[in-house]
Amino acid sequence: MTEVPPDPAPDDEAPRCSAKGCRDAAVWALRWNNPKIHTPERRKIWLACDAHREHLSAFLDRRGFLRDVVPLAELDGPA
Repeated sequence: MTEVPPDPAPDDEAPRCSAKGCRDAAVWALRWNNPKIHTPERRKIWLACDAHREHLSAFLDRRGFLRDVVPLAELDGPA
């Protein structure tokens, strides 16, 4: 009897979209902060795929939290 190798593990290192239930690769970085609890220079980051970029951006923008959106490849460092 021949052993079947296990399926390769998913690439858990690849950045994934922050939208609930989405497992697509992230291509956008949405930089935001909540001015009531964060200092002005602080940036939190949500990641988004193409399909969820507008939805996540609108969610943050309605609350006054969205600061900018950049391609993930251009992310300039940690939050």
